[in-house]
Amino acid sequence: MALSQPADGTRWRCTLCGNLTRFDVTRTSRVREYVHLDLAGEPAVEEREVLADRIESVRCRWCDAVDQVELVERPGPDA
Repeated sequence: MALSQPADGTRWRCTLCGNLTRFDVTRTSRVREYVHLDLAGEPAVEEREVLADRIESVRCRWCDAVDQVELVERPGPDA
């Protein structure tokens, strides 16, 4: 499934049930992190740079449909 992350003017919508708000997203990310260990050895991520991010699938939480999600335009302020 080649679905991209919604942008400012778009959102996801399930074509089966019409859901606009609840989705399970499976993604693969490649990141570079700066990890700081305190004196006790507890790690804390202080910086995170996303090098690559790919959405593998989006599943509707309402009807459990897979590969039925599309990008649609967000309604404008006058809608």
